[in-house]
Amino acid sequence: MTPSLFEIVEEARLSARALIDYGESFFNPTIRLGVTGLSRSGKTVFITALVHGLVRGGRFPVFEALASGRIAHAHLSPQPDDGVPRFAYESHLRALVEERRWPNSTVDISELRLVIDYQRPNGADRTLTLDIVDYPGEWLLDLPLLGKSYEQWARESLSLSREGPRADLASAWHAQLATLSAEGPADEQATLEAARLFTDYLRACRDERFAMSLLPPGRFLMPGSLAGSPALTFAPLDVPAERTAPDGSLWAMMVRRYEAYKDIVVRPFFRDHFARLDRQIVLVDALAAFNAGPAALHDLEAALSGILDCFRVGRSTILSSLFRPRIDRILFAATKADHLHHLSHDRLEAVLRRAVNQAATRAMSTGAAIDVVALAAVRATREALVARGRDKLPSLLGTPAAGESAGGEIFDGNTEVATFPGDLPLDADALFNGADAFHGLSSTSAEQTDFRFLRFRPPPLEAPADGAPSLPHIRLDRALQFLIGDRLQ
Repeated sequence: MTPSLFEIVEEARLSARALIDYGESFFNPTIRLGVTGLSRSGKTVFITALVHGLVRGGRFPVFEALASGRIAHAHLSPQPDDGVPRFAYESHLRALVEERRWPNSTVDISELRLVIDYQRPNGADRTLTLDIVDYPGEWLLDLPLLGKSYEQWARESLSLSREGPRADLASAWHAQLATLSAEGPADEQATLEAARLFTDYLRACRDERFAMSLLPPGRFLMPGSLAGSPALTFAPLDVPAERTAPDGSLWAMMVRRYEAYKDIVVRPFFRDHFARLDRQIVLVDALAAFNAGPAALHDLEAALSGILDCFRVGRSTILSSLFRPRIDRILFAATKADHLHHLSHDRLEAVLRRAVNQAATRAMSTGAAIDVVALAAVRATREALVARGRDKLPSLLGTPAAGESAGGEIFDGNTEVATFPGDLPLDADALFNGADAFHGLSSTSAEQTDFRFLRFRPPPLEAPADGAPSLPHIRLDRALQFLIGDRLQ
Protein backbone atom coordinates (compact mmCIF):
# COMPACT_ATOMS: atom_id res chain seq x y z
CA MET A 1 0.00 0.00 0.00
CA THR A 2 1.37 3.41 -0.98
CA PRO A 3 1.84 5.62 2.11
CA SER A 4 -0.27 8.76 2.31
CA LEU A 5 1.22 12.25 2.42
CA PHE A 6 0.29 12.41 6.11
CA GLU A 7 2.18 9.17 6.82
CA ILE A 8 5.24 10.41 4.90
CA VAL A 9 5.25 13.64 6.93
CA GLU A 10 4.88 11.67 10.18
CA GLU A 11 7.81 9.44 9.22
CA ALA A 12 9.94 12.50 8.53
CA ARG A 13 9.02 14.02 11.88
CA LEU A 14 9.85 10.79 13.71
CA SER A 15 13.22 10.55 11.97
CA ALA A 16 14.03 14.18 12.78
CA ARG A 17 13.12 13.61 16.44
CA ALA A 18 15.25 10.44 16.50
CA LEU A 19 18.20 12.35 15.03
CA ILE A 20 17.92 15.02 17.74
CA ASP A 21 17.67 12.38 20.48
CA TYR A 22 20.67 10.51 19.04
CA GLY A 23 22.78 13.67 18.97
CA GLU A 24 21.95 14.42 22.60
CA SER A 25 22.60 10.82 23.67
CA PHE A 26 25.95 10.74 21.87
CA PHE A 27 27.38 13.31 24.28
CA ASN A 28 25.19 12.33 27.24
CA PRO A 29 24.39 8.56 27.16
CA THR A 30 20.69 8.22 27.86
CA ILE A 31 18.11 5.47 28.14
CA ARG A 32 14.43 6.32 27.76
CA LEU A 33 12.66 3.67 29.81
CA GLY A 34 8.92 3.28 29.30
CA VAL A 35 6.93 2.01 32.27
CA THR A 36 3.40 0.93 31.52
CA GLY A 37 0.71 -1.52 32.52
CA LEU A 38 -3.03 -1.69 32.70
CA SER A 39 -4.94 -0.09 35.55
CA ARG A 40 -3.82 -1.03 39.08
CA SER A 41 -0.81 -3.01 37.89
CA GLY A 42 1.60 -1.05 40.13
CA LYS A 43 3.37 1.39 37.78
CA THR A 44 3.61 4.21 40.32
CA VAL A 45 4.92 1.90 43.05
CA PHE A 46 7.47 0.37 40.67
CA ILE A 47 8.97 3.73 39.66
CA THR A 48 9.00 5.04 43.22
CA ALA A 49 10.75 1.93 44.54
CA LEU A 50 13.22 1.85 41.64
CA VAL A 51 14.26 5.47 42.11
CA HIS A 52 14.39 5.19 45.89
CA GLY A 53 16.57 2.09 45.71
CA LEU A 54 19.04 3.71 43.31
CA VAL A 55 19.21 7.05 45.10
CA ARG A 56 19.50 5.53 48.54
CA GLY A 57 21.54 2.46 47.56
CA GLY A 58 19.00 -0.25 48.35
CA ARG A 59 19.48 -3.99 48.70
CA PHE A 60 19.82 -5.09 45.07
CA PRO A 61 22.14 -8.13 45.04
CA VAL A 62 21.26 -9.15 41.44
CA PHE A 63 21.82 -5.64 40.06
CA GLU A 64 25.54 -6.08 39.49
CA ALA A 65 26.62 -2.44 39.12
CA LEU A 66 25.13 -1.49 42.49
CA ALA A 67 25.96 -4.74 44.31
CA SER A 68 29.62 -4.50 43.26
CA GLY A 69 29.90 -0.87 44.36
CA ARG A 70 30.47 0.51 40.86
CA ILE A 71 27.56 2.97 41.17
CA ALA A 72 29.02 5.92 43.04
CA HIS A 73 25.96 8.14 43.13
CA ALA A 74 22.46 8.51 41.67
CA HIS A 75 20.43 11.70 41.84
CA LEU A 76 17.33 13.28 40.36
CA SER A 77 17.74 15.96 37.72
CA PRO A 78 15.29 18.24 35.87
CA GLN A 79 13.57 16.30 33.08
CA PRO A 80 14.17 17.26 29.45
CA ASP A 81 10.54 17.50 28.26
CA ASP A 82 9.00 20.72 29.54
CA GLY A 83 5.53 19.83 28.27
CA VAL A 84 5.27 16.60 30.31
CA PRO A 85 4.27 16.59 34.02
CA ARG A 86 6.97 15.50 36.45
CA PHE A 87 6.46 12.16 38.16
CA ALA A 88 5.57 13.06 41.77
CA TYR A 89 8.24 10.87 43.32
CA GLU A 90 8.45 12.62 46.69
CA SER A 91 4.71 12.53 47.43
CA HIS A 92 4.44 8.91 46.29
CA LEU A 93 7.30 7.95 48.59
CA ARG A 94 5.58 9.73 51.50
CA ALA A 95 2.40 7.79 50.83
CA LEU A 96 4.27 4.47 50.94
CA VAL A 97 6.55 5.09 53.90
CA GLU A 98 4.74 7.55 56.17
CA GLU A 99 1.06 6.97 55.39
CA ARG A 100 1.33 3.26 54.52
CA ARG A 101 -1.03 3.59 51.57
CA TRP A 102 -0.55 2.83 47.91
CA PRO A 103 -0.13 5.94 45.75
CA ASN A 104 -2.85 7.02 43.36
CA SER A 105 -2.98 5.27 39.99
CA THR A 106 -1.45 6.64 36.80
CA VAL A 107 -4.02 8.62 34.79
CA ASP A 108 -1.69 10.61 32.52
CA ILE A 109 1.83 10.59 31.21
CA SER A 110 4.66 11.76 33.47
CA GLU A 111 8.44 11.72 33.43
CA LEU A 112 11.41 11.66 35.77
CA ARG A 113 15.14 11.95 35.05
CA LEU A 114 17.69 10.04 37.10
CA VAL A 115 21.44 10.57 36.61
CA ILE A 116 23.67 7.63 37.56
CA ASP A 117 27.40 8.16 38.12
CA TYR A 118 29.21 4.84 37.84
CA GLN A 119 32.55 3.23 37.19
CA ARG A 120 33.08 0.86 34.29
CA PRO A 121 34.79 -2.49 35.04
CA ASN A 122 38.02 -1.04 33.58
CA GLY A 123 37.94 1.78 36.15
CA ALA A 124 36.77 4.63 33.85
CA ASP A 125 34.19 6.99 35.37
CA ARG A 126 31.00 7.41 33.37
CA THR A 127 27.50 8.87 33.65
CA LEU A 128 24.24 7.32 32.44
CA THR A 129 21.02 9.33 32.28
CA LEU A 130 17.81 7.37 32.82
CA ASP A 131 14.64 9.10 31.63
CA ILE A 132 11.65 7.21 33.04
CA VAL A 133 8.41 7.73 31.12
CA ASP A 134 5.28 6.60 32.97
CA TYR A 135 2.10 6.18 30.93
CA PRO A 136 -1.17 4.21 31.21
CA GLY A 137 -1.25 0.88 29.43
CA GLU A 138 -4.73 1.73 28.18
CA TRP A 139 -3.08 4.31 25.89
CA LEU A 140 -0.91 1.56 24.43
CA LEU A 141 -3.99 -0.42 23.45
CA ASP A 142 -5.09 2.57 21.36
CA LEU A 143 -2.12 2.33 19.00
CA PRO A 144 -3.65 -0.45 16.82
CA LEU A 145 -6.47 2.00 16.04
CA LEU A 146 -4.03 3.90 13.80
CA GLY A 147 -4.25 1.05 11.31
CA LYS A 148 -8.02 0.51 11.54
CA SER A 149 -10.95 2.29 9.97
CA TYR A 150 -13.97 3.19 12.06
CA GLU A 151 -15.86 0.33 10.43
CA GLN A 152 -13.20 -2.23 11.37
CA TRP A 153 -13.06 -1.00 14.95
CA ALA A 154 -16.84 -0.94 15.28
CA ARG A 155 -17.23 -4.52 14.01
CA GLU A 156 -14.47 -5.81 16.31
CA SER A 157 -15.82 -3.94 19.34
CA LEU A 158 -19.38 -5.16 18.80
CA SER A 159 -18.25 -8.74 18.24
CA LEU A 160 -16.22 -8.68 21.47
CA SER A 161 -19.10 -7.13 23.43
CA ARG A 162 -21.38 -10.03 22.48
CA GLU A 163 -19.09 -12.70 23.96
CA GLY A 164 -18.99 -14.22 27.45
CA PRO A 165 -19.59 -11.98 30.48
CA ARG A 166 -19.28 -8.85 28.31
CA ALA A 167 -22.70 -9.49 26.76
CA ASP A 168 -24.53 -8.91 30.07
CA LEU A 169 -22.41 -5.86 30.87
CA ALA A 170 -23.21 -4.35 27.46
CA SER A 171 -26.98 -4.94 27.63
CA ALA A 172 -27.98 -1.30 28.24
CA TRP A 173 -25.70 -0.07 25.47
CA HIS A 174 -26.90 -2.80 23.09
CA ALA A 175 -30.53 -1.83 23.81
CA GLN A 176 -29.87 1.78 22.81
CA LEU A 177 -27.80 0.67 19.83
CA ALA A 178 -30.80 -1.26 18.46
CA THR A 179 -32.75 2.03 18.22
CA LEU A 180 -30.10 3.78 16.09
CA SER A 181 -29.93 3.91 12.31
CA ALA A 182 -26.35 4.27 11.10
CA GLU A 183 -27.50 5.79 7.82
CA GLY A 184 -30.07 8.06 9.46
CA PRO A 185 -29.42 11.76 10.10
CA ALA A 186 -26.71 12.79 12.58
CA ASP A 187 -28.16 13.19 16.07
CA GLU A 188 -26.03 14.85 18.75
CA GLN A 189 -28.15 13.69 21.69
CA ALA A 190 -28.24 10.10 20.47
CA THR A 191 -24.47 10.21 20.01
CA LEU A 192 -23.95 11.54 23.53
CA GLU A 193 -26.13 8.78 24.96
CA ALA A 194 -24.37 6.09 22.91
CA ALA A 195 -20.96 7.31 24.07
CA ARG A 196 -22.12 7.39 27.70
CA LEU A 197 -23.53 3.85 27.61
CA PHE A 198 -20.50 2.54 25.74
CA THR A 199 -18.19 4.09 28.37
CA ASP A 200 -20.32 2.61 31.17
CA TYR A 201 -19.87 -0.80 29.54
CA LEU A 202 -16.08 -0.36 29.36
CA ARG A 203 -16.00 0.75 32.98
CA ALA A 204 -18.06 -2.27 34.08
CA CYS A 205 -15.66 -4.60 32.23
CA ARG A 206 -12.79 -3.18 34.28
CA ASP A 207 -14.51 -3.91 37.62
CA GLU A 208 -12.54 -6.38 39.73
CA ARG A 209 -15.26 -9.04 39.36
CA PHE A 210 -14.51 -9.22 35.64
CA ALA A 211 -11.04 -7.59 35.29
CA MET A 212 -11.18 -7.33 31.51
CA SER A 213 -8.07 -5.85 29.89
CA LEU A 214 -8.96 -5.29 26.22
CA LEU A 215 -10.84 -1.98 26.52
CA PRO A 216 -9.96 0.55 23.80
CA PRO A 217 -10.35 3.47 23.34
CA GLY A 218 -8.27 4.02 26.46
CA ARG A 219 -9.12 7.68 27.01
CA PHE A 220 -12.80 6.86 27.48
CA LEU A 221 -11.85 5.55 30.94
CA MET A 222 -9.39 8.36 31.73
CA PRO A 223 -10.46 11.36 29.64
CA GLY A 224 -8.64 14.12 31.55
CA SER A 225 -9.06 17.54 29.92
CA LEU A 226 -10.77 15.98 26.88
CA ALA A 227 -13.85 14.90 28.87
CA GLY A 228 -16.99 15.84 26.96
CA SER A 229 -15.15 16.79 23.78
CA PRO A 230 -16.41 15.49 20.40
CA ALA A 231 -13.15 13.50 20.05
CA LEU A 232 -14.32 11.38 23.00
CA THR A 233 -17.99 11.31 22.03
CA PHE A 234 -18.51 8.40 19.66
CA ALA A 235 -19.38 4.70 19.87
CA PRO A 236 -19.55 1.64 17.63
CA LEU A 237 -22.53 1.31 15.30
CA ASP A 238 -23.87 -1.69 13.42
CA VAL A 239 -22.75 -0.56 9.98
CA PRO A 240 -23.48 -2.40 6.72
CA ALA A 241 -20.55 -4.14 5.08
CA GLU A 242 -19.03 -2.82 1.85
CA ARG A 243 -20.78 0.54 2.18
CA THR A 244 -19.58 4.06 2.93
CA ALA A 245 -21.12 6.54 5.31
CA PRO A 246 -23.69 8.87 3.63
CA ASP A 247 -23.03 12.58 4.07
CA GLY A 248 -24.78 14.04 7.10
CA SER A 249 -25.51 10.63 8.61
CA LEU A 250 -25.00 9.41 12.18
CA TRP A 251 -22.44 7.02 10.73
CA ALA A 252 -20.49 9.88 9.13
CA MET A 253 -20.50 11.75 12.45
CA MET A 254 -19.05 8.72 14.24
CA VAL A 255 -16.38 8.30 11.57
CA ARG A 256 -15.33 11.94 11.83
CA ARG A 257 -15.04 11.79 15.63
CA TYR A 258 -13.21 8.48 15.55
CA GLU A 259 -10.63 9.97 13.16
CA ALA A 260 -10.40 13.06 15.38
CA TYR A 261 -9.63 10.78 18.34
CA LYS A 262 -6.72 9.27 16.42
CA ASP A 263 -5.44 12.70 15.33
CA ILE A 264 -5.81 14.46 18.70
CA VAL A 265 -5.03 11.62 21.12
CA VAL A 266 -3.32 8.61 19.56
CA ARG A 267 -0.90 10.03 16.98
CA PRO A 268 0.64 12.70 19.28
CA PHE A 269 1.25 10.07 21.96
CA PHE A 270 2.91 7.76 19.45
CA ARG A 271 5.04 10.49 17.86
CA ASP A 272 6.08 12.47 20.93
CA HIS A 273 6.53 9.71 23.49
CA PHE A 274 6.06 6.09 22.50
CA ALA A 275 8.24 6.12 19.38
CA ARG A 276 11.17 7.56 21.35
CA LEU A 277 11.47 4.75 23.93
CA ASP A 278 14.60 2.57 24.12
CA ARG A 279 13.57 0.04 26.75
CA GLN A 280 10.18 -0.96 28.13
CA ILE A 281 8.68 -2.72 31.12
CA VAL A 282 5.05 -3.83 31.01
CA LEU A 283 3.57 -4.47 34.47
CA VAL A 284 0.79 -7.05 34.64
CA ASP A 285 -1.63 -7.72 37.50
CA ALA A 286 -2.20 -11.39 36.64
CA LEU A 287 -3.64 -12.01 40.11
CA ALA A 288 -6.62 -9.79 39.26
CA ALA A 289 -7.34 -12.06 36.30
CA PHE A 290 -7.06 -15.14 38.54
CA ASN A 291 -9.54 -13.54 40.93
CA ALA A 292 -12.00 -12.80 38.12
CA GLY A 293 -11.87 -16.13 36.30
CA PRO A 294 -10.94 -17.72 32.95
CA ALA A 295 -12.62 -15.10 30.73
CA ALA A 296 -10.46 -12.40 32.31
CA LEU A 297 -7.32 -14.47 31.82
CA HIS A 298 -8.03 -14.99 28.11
CA ASP A 299 -8.81 -11.29 27.77
CA LEU A 300 -5.47 -10.47 29.42
CA GLU A 301 -3.70 -12.80 26.97
CA ALA A 302 -5.27 -10.97 24.00
CA ALA A 303 -4.39 -7.56 25.49
CA LEU A 304 -0.75 -8.51 26.10
CA SER A 305 -0.41 -9.84 22.57
CA GLY A 306 -1.83 -6.57 21.26
CA ILE A 307 0.52 -4.56 23.46
CA LEU A 308 3.62 -6.42 22.28
CA ASP A 309 2.56 -6.06 18.65
CA CYS A 310 2.53 -2.27 19.17
CA PHE A 311 6.24 -2.08 19.92
CA ARG A 312 8.74 -1.36 17.18
CA VAL A 313 11.20 -3.95 18.36
CA GLY A 314 14.58 -5.15 17.18
CA ARG A 315 18.25 -4.95 17.89
CA SER A 316 19.28 -1.32 18.30
CA THR A 317 21.90 -0.15 15.78
CA ILE A 318 23.43 3.19 14.88
CA LEU A 319 21.17 3.46 11.83
CA SER A 320 18.04 2.55 13.77
CA SER A 321 18.96 5.08 16.45
CA LEU A 322 19.43 7.74 13.79
CA PHE A 323 16.28 7.17 11.78
CA ARG A 324 13.86 4.64 13.28
CA PRO A 325 14.57 4.01 16.97
CA ARG A 326 13.77 0.53 18.20
CA ILE A 327 12.95 -0.91 21.59
CA ASP A 328 15.56 -3.61 22.07
CA ARG A 329 14.54 -4.87 25.51
CA ILE A 330 11.06 -5.53 26.87
CA LEU A 331 10.35 -6.96 30.30
CA PHE A 332 6.93 -8.32 31.22
CA ALA A 333 6.55 -8.30 35.01
CA ALA A 334 3.83 -10.09 36.96
CA THR A 335 3.37 -7.76 39.91
CA LYS A 336 2.22 -8.45 43.48
CA ALA A 337 4.31 -11.60 43.74
CA ASP A 338 4.28 -11.00 47.49
CA HIS A 339 0.63 -12.15 47.48
CA LEU A 340 1.87 -15.68 46.76
CA HIS A 341 4.29 -17.94 48.61
CA HIS A 342 7.68 -18.03 46.90
CA LEU A 343 7.03 -21.64 45.85
CA SER A 344 4.41 -20.32 43.42
CA HIS A 345 6.52 -17.52 41.93
CA ASP A 346 7.88 -19.73 39.13
CA ARG A 347 4.31 -20.75 38.34
CA LEU A 348 3.23 -17.11 38.17
CA GLU A 349 6.05 -16.41 35.73
CA ALA A 350 5.01 -19.44 33.70
CA VAL A 351 1.46 -18.14 33.38
CA LEU A 352 2.67 -14.75 32.17
CA ARG A 353 5.17 -16.35 29.78
CA ARG A 354 2.33 -18.48 28.40
CA ALA A 355 0.21 -15.35 27.89
CA VAL A 356 2.86 -13.52 25.83
CA ASN A 357 4.47 -16.52 24.18
CA GLN A 358 3.32 -16.14 20.58
CA ALA A 359 3.88 -12.38 20.37
CA ALA A 360 7.22 -12.66 22.20
CA THR A 361 8.45 -15.27 19.71
CA ARG A 362 7.78 -12.86 16.85
CA ALA A 363 9.58 -10.04 18.67
CA MET A 364 12.64 -12.12 19.54
CA SER A 365 13.08 -13.10 15.89
CA THR A 366 13.95 -9.43 15.21
CA GLY A 367 16.81 -9.47 17.73
CA ALA A 368 14.96 -7.90 20.66
CA ALA A 369 15.48 -9.33 24.16
CA ILE A 370 12.26 -10.33 25.92
CA ASP A 371 12.02 -11.60 29.48
CA VAL A 372 9.39 -12.36 32.12
CA VAL A 373 9.68 -11.94 35.88
CA ALA A 374 7.45 -12.19 38.94
CA LEU A 375 8.16 -9.27 41.26
CA ALA A 376 6.90 -7.03 44.00
CA ALA A 377 8.39 -3.55 43.80
CA VAL A 378 7.39 -3.06 47.45
CA ARG A 379 6.87 -6.24 49.42
CA ALA A 380 3.79 -5.95 51.63
CA THR A 381 3.93 -9.42 53.22
CA ARG A 382 6.43 -11.79 54.77
CA GLU A 383 6.39 -15.57 54.83
CA ALA A 384 5.91 -17.82 57.83
CA LEU A 385 4.91 -21.38 58.78
CA VAL A 386 1.64 -21.45 60.69
CA ALA A 387 0.48 -24.51 62.62
CA ARG A 388 -2.89 -25.94 61.67
CA GLY A 389 -3.45 -29.08 63.71
CA ARG A 390 -0.36 -31.24 63.23
CA ASP A 391 0.56 -29.55 59.97
CA LYS A 392 2.63 -26.45 59.42
CA LEU A 393 1.37 -24.57 56.39
CA PRO A 394 3.33 -21.98 54.39
CA SER A 395 1.49 -18.70 54.87
CA LEU A 396 1.78 -14.96 54.39
CA LEU A 397 1.72 -12.38 57.17
CA GLY A 398 0.49 -8.90 56.33
CA THR A 399 -2.05 -6.19 57.06
CA PRO A 400 -5.07 -6.37 54.72
CA ALA A 401 -6.43 -3.02 53.58
CA ALA A 402 -9.53 -1.75 55.38
CA GLY A 403 -12.66 -3.32 53.93
CA GLU A 404 -10.98 -6.43 52.53
CA SER A 405 -12.75 -9.64 53.49
CA ALA A 406 -12.05 -13.35 53.67
CA GLY A 407 -13.97 -16.22 55.24
CA GLY A 408 -16.72 -13.87 56.34
CA GLU A 409 -14.31 -11.56 58.20
CA ILE A 410 -13.96 -7.90 57.22
CA PHE A 411 -10.56 -6.42 58.05
CA ASP A 412 -10.01 -3.05 59.72
CA GLY A 413 -6.77 -2.05 57.97
CA ASN A 414 -4.72 -2.21 61.18
CA THR A 415 -4.66 -5.87 62.18
CA GLU A 416 -1.99 -8.19 60.84
CA VAL A 417 -3.26 -11.60 59.78
CA ALA A 418 -1.91 -14.88 58.45
CA THR A 419 -3.37 -16.00 55.13
CA PHE A 420 -3.00 -19.18 53.12
CA PRO A 421 -2.86 -18.06 49.48
CA GLY A 422 -2.87 -21.55 48.01
CA ASP A 423 -0.82 -22.79 45.08
CA LEU A 424 -1.06 -22.03 41.40
CA PRO A 425 -1.22 -25.11 39.15
CA LEU A 426 2.04 -26.60 37.95
CA ASP A 427 0.78 -26.56 34.35
CA ALA A 428 0.14 -23.00 33.14
CA ASP A 429 -1.89 -24.32 30.21
CA ALA A 430 -4.43 -25.68 32.68
CA LEU A 431 -5.55 -22.12 33.41
CA PHE A 432 -6.09 -21.35 29.73
CA ASN A 433 -7.61 -24.57 28.40
CA GLY A 434 -11.38 -24.67 28.63
CA ALA A 435 -13.91 -22.18 29.93
CA ASP A 436 -14.36 -24.26 33.12
CA ALA A 437 -10.66 -24.37 33.98
CA PHE A 438 -11.26 -22.47 37.19
CA HIS A 439 -13.83 -20.21 38.85
CA GLY A 440 -13.43 -16.55 39.72
CA LEU A 441 -15.37 -13.66 41.22
CA SER A 442 -17.44 -13.44 38.02
CA SER A 443 -18.88 -16.90 38.80
CA THR A 444 -22.46 -17.13 39.97
CA SER A 445 -21.36 -18.16 43.45
CA ALA A 446 -18.58 -16.47 45.38
CA GLU A 447 -17.96 -19.76 47.19
CA GLN A 448 -16.78 -21.28 43.90
CA THR A 449 -13.84 -18.90 43.57
CA ASP A 450 -10.60 -20.84 43.20
CA PHE A 451 -8.29 -17.86 43.80
CA ARG A 452 -8.90 -14.97 46.16
CA PHE A 453 -6.00 -12.60 46.78
CA LEU A 454 -6.33 -9.92 49.43
CA ARG A 455 -5.07 -6.37 49.06
CA PHE A 456 -2.43 -5.63 51.70
CA ARG A 457 -1.24 -2.28 52.99
CA PRO A 458 2.42 -1.26 52.52
CA PRO A 459 4.54 -2.68 55.36
CA PRO A 460 5.56 -0.66 58.43
CA LEU A 461 9.21 0.39 58.14
CA GLU A 462 11.72 1.41 60.76
CA ALA A 463 13.95 4.28 59.66
CA PRO A 464 17.65 3.64 60.33
CA ALA A 465 19.81 6.29 61.92
CA ASP A 466 21.42 7.18 58.57
CA GLY A 467 18.23 8.24 56.77
CA ALA A 468 15.21 6.84 54.94
CA PRO A 469 14.31 3.17 55.34
CA SER A 470 14.96 0.66 52.61
CA LEU A 471 11.85 -0.60 50.82
CA PRO A 472 11.60 -4.41 50.81
CA HIS A 473 11.05 -5.94 47.40
CA ILE A 474 11.00 -9.16 45.40
CA ARG A 475 13.20 -9.27 42.26
CA LEU A 476 13.20 -5.53 41.61
CA ASP A 477 16.98 -5.91 41.24
CA ARG A 478 16.54 -8.61 38.61
CA ALA A 479 14.29 -6.24 36.63
CA LEU A 480 16.91 -3.47 36.84
CA GLN A 481 19.69 -5.79 35.73
CA PHE A 482 17.74 -6.77 32.61
CA LEU A 483 16.59 -3.23 31.75
CA ILE A 484 19.78 -1.21 32.22
CA GLY A 485 22.53 -3.51 33.50
CA ASP A 486 24.21 -3.84 30.09
CA ARG A 487 24.47 -0.06 29.76
CA LEU A 488 26.50 0.16 32.96
CA GLN A 489 29.32 -2.06 31.67
